Amino acid sequence: MDAVKECLRNFPKEARELYLNDAVPYLDRPLSPLQFYRDWIAPNKPCIIRNAFSDWPALSKWNPTYLREKVGSKVISVAVTPNGYADAVNGNRFVMPEERQMTFSALLDIIEGKVKSSGVFYVQKQCSNLTEELPELTGDVQTHIPWMSEALGKQPDAVNFWLGEESAVTSMHKDHYENLYCVISGQKEFILIPPTDRPFIPYELYQSATYRQKEDGKFEIVDEEDSTKVPWIPLDPLNPDYERYPSYVLAKPVRCTVKAGEMLYLPSLWFHHVQQSHGCIAVNFWYDMEYDIKYNYFQLMESLTNAVGSL
Repeated sequence: MDAVKECLRNFPKEARELYLNDAVPYLDRPLSPLQFYRDWIAPNKPCIIRNAFSDWPALSKWNPTYLREKVGSKVISVAVTPNGYADAVNGNRFVMPEERQMTFSALLDIIEGKVKSSGVFYVQKQCSNLTEELPELTGDVQTHIPWMSEALGKQPDAVNFWLGEESAVTSMHKDHYENLYCVISGQKEFILIPPTDRPFIPYELYQSATYRQKEDGKFEIVDEEDSTKVPWIPLDPLNPDYERYPSYVLAKPVRCTVKAGEMLYLPSLWFHHVQQSHGCIAVNFWYDMEYDIKYNYFQLMESLTNAVGSL
């Protein structure tokens, strides 16, 4: 067992020595599909791309006045939480947001401070909500990224629209997608950790639950009945508890800021934590990852990490 632990400790070191960058690099423009696949997708490395969607009308149009005119009356799904943390650990529960149906204008009233409301509001429903709930806005963007679609030989599984308050935070997690994250206005702050650091990332099992706001404005946590326990990361990378999770001191998080007009390529299986400026608007494209030998190796590393426990 000690030999396995030593291998797991050395594995991330070798990855950093061989191919990982100490910071997220910038590209001044998109590459050809083949070049992008060779340089970034195949080695599973993030980058920030400038001038990748400079022709989108959304960059100049998507302000509150335009959005009220275009989709103000549309009813959308909004995640509401007491603390800004949706889909995150709270005590001994994995708590999901209250999904509230409201008009786009009502959401803008809250974000602009015209209406006071308890709770933190965030449009973050990841079911291709741009094309499903707000198709009127698709003419201002693209519904896929042509060079990425060609590089991967597929269309995106989902195109998502994001808008929320500064307090809205995305807790540390990973996705099985090749993610192109485009900031339209404001900025996003990402903390990224490579999949090879999985041995240092703590997971625990939690009862799933949902926030529900009561008539007095306070939130309660309601357990999901007959649900299986959810594996999730309890650690907050903004304030890591090294005493409880000592292995995390070996992780090497990378921070980056994605500003308006910039696109982050977030590779599949990278752990990420996200904050944003108030009223930030973004659109992202989820392309399903290839379940190839890299995925097999990741699953093996995850199984070994779970078997040995703390390093």
